[in-house]
Amino acid sequence: MIDHITIEVSDLAKSKLFYEKAFAPLGYRLSFGEEGVFWAFDVGNGCLFEIQRTGEKPPLTHLHVAFRVKSKAEVDAFYRTAPEAGAADNGAPGPRPDYAENYYACFVLDPEGYNIEAMINEPSASSS
Repeated sequence: MIDHITIEVSDLAKSKLFYEKAFAPLGYRLSFGEEGVFWAFDVGNGCLFEIQRTGEKPPLTHLHVAFRVKSKAEVDAFYRTAPEAGAADNGAPGPRPDYAENYYACFVLDPEGYNIEAMINEPSASSS
């Protein structure tokens, strides 16, 4: 399942206003962000659509897709397997408490240089 997608935009303020208005009839709302850096919109079922300012430094890229998996073991397996398929390391598996208390993820760059993430955000008892 896709957890969130992040796209790069040239005018963050203009894009934020656009998505706030365009998403309103769908019931999607601004969830969180950082002025001048990025904004995340709640698009239902715990999923996010994110926009970021052009030119941010890695691990952000022109496109970022995060796949929600069922366990930390799946995050680890994805990280081990992706390089064999042609990916480059962009962040080893591990806790990401700055994202959320129970967030565990890894990042790889696909052959086009896009940031692909495998992640789980559940309490430890159910994510082992």
